[in-house]
Amino acid sequence: MTDKDYSFGYEEIHPSGPDNRADYRLAARALAVLELESDTPAYAGDSGMPARKLECRIRDLSASGLSLLASEPLTKGALIPAQVYLTPGANALGLMLEIVWCRPESTGFLSGARILESDDTACVEWMEAVASALAQT
Repeated sequence: MTDKDYSFGYEEIHPSGPDNRADYRLAARALAVLELESDTPAYAGDSGMPARKLECRIRDLSASGLSLLASEPLTKGALIPAQVYLTPGANALGLMLEIVWCRPESTGFLSGARILESDDTACVEWMEAVASALAQT
């Protein structure tokens, strides 16, 4: 990560209300790929269905969450596995997200997601990456 990828501080307050996040956040140019539907296994004579994924731009992030700009609305309360790429070409961080809110924006839908601690996710690596980015600002 470089200081060109992130900026420190709070963005403007959204017209629908203030930001409720307790952590400092970083404006980011990062990518998340959400797995909206899992693969369905193949049965006798059926080839199954591949997972349905949605690529989202990350608008900002913090140690405990992130905001996503998506082409479709995300359901409040949904638990969604995600692969997050903090920089182009970097290894993905596998995270479990809980969608906290979603509202329409001029270019799609803006959603807030909380990062959940879960087995087989990169929660610790996520927090280390955010701490490292904060230390560089």
